[in-house]
Amino acid sequence: MVATHGKNIKIFAGNSHKKLAKDIAAKLHVPLGNSEVKVFSDGEVYVNINESVRGSEIFIIQSTCDPVNDNIMELLIMIDAFKRASAARITAVIPYFGYARQDRKAKARDPISAKLVADIITTAGADRVLTIDLHAPQIQGFFNIPVDHLLGVPLLANYFKAKYKDDIENVCVVSPDHGSVGRARQFAQKLKVPFAIVDKRRPKPNSCEVMSIIGDVKGKHCIMVDDMIDTAGTITAGASALMERGAIDVVAACTHGVLSGPAIQRLEESCIKEVVMLDTVPLKKSKMIDKFTSLSVAPICAEAITRIYGDIPVSPLYNETTDEKAQEALVPELEEN
Repeated sequence: MVATHGKNIKIFAGNSHKKLAKDIAAKLHVPLGNSEVKVFSDGEVYVNINESVRGSEIFIIQSTCDPVNDNIMELLIMIDAFKRASAARITAVIPYFGYARQDRKAKARDPISAKLVADIITTAGADRVLTIDLHAPQIQGFFNIPVDHLLGVPLLANYFKAKYKDDIENVCVVSPDHGSVGRARQFAQKLKVPFAIVDKRRPKPNSCEVMSIIGDVKGKHCIMVDDMIDTAGTITAGASALMERGAIDVVAACTHGVLSGPAIQRLEESCIKEVVMLDTVPLKKSKMIDKFTSLSVAPICAEAITRIYGDIPVSPLYNETTDEKAQEALVPELEEN
């Protein structure tokens, strides 16, 4: 890979998602950088960089998923280490951005933790951030450095186009709540199918109650699409409501499979036929069930890194105004893990 600025590209990884980092490096035909991120006996993180990075363009692959705080500290200390080692430019590649749901004050005296995390990543010395499907897109504005925000919808759309190619007229995309309507609409447009909305309310955090379904789902293969599945309460309650209203079957799709608390049990016991997730969050073998399909984001991350390194626009990867055929050519077919 050659860039006009002449800097070497180096890919490094924290401990949060080593497999994804290796897959991205393989797509780029670049060896994964030689570094170690370990913990002292008292719990403090330390980093060893075992090769020169002076004048190099550095990409650090680190999802800030569970354990969220440990992974954020790893990322911050790695950024600082590379900055002090005279790296030319540092891009934090954060496929899953933790604390993204704390993007506003929901009640008096609430923190805005997403803004705080953005500030400390910038202060640590990152020059740029590359992420996928922020829970709230306006979080890009929390950073005072460039943010490239890739979307999961085009990646998932490729999978479902192939899955339902012979029965696409009987497919309906469903938003699990009002907050995901824009995502569901975009997804439905890519598949050229109608969409519906689950109207719900939350009596308390991490719980939901379905009130009604807006749209016709009777006799349809329903795809419920969201940016993440956390405790799976929303998605499983919505799926039950869809089946009660005559759906043929229900498939869930998301970018981030957070899967905390009772999520695995809820999904396993639910009427959901399949759960399709991108691998922005590593899925432990202990959490893998037969319903799960994991798709790699390595191809799209590698393409974005190539463009950032080569000072080529990244916007065609996520710009809705880009011609659909041209965009599909930029988004490689996803491979099942």
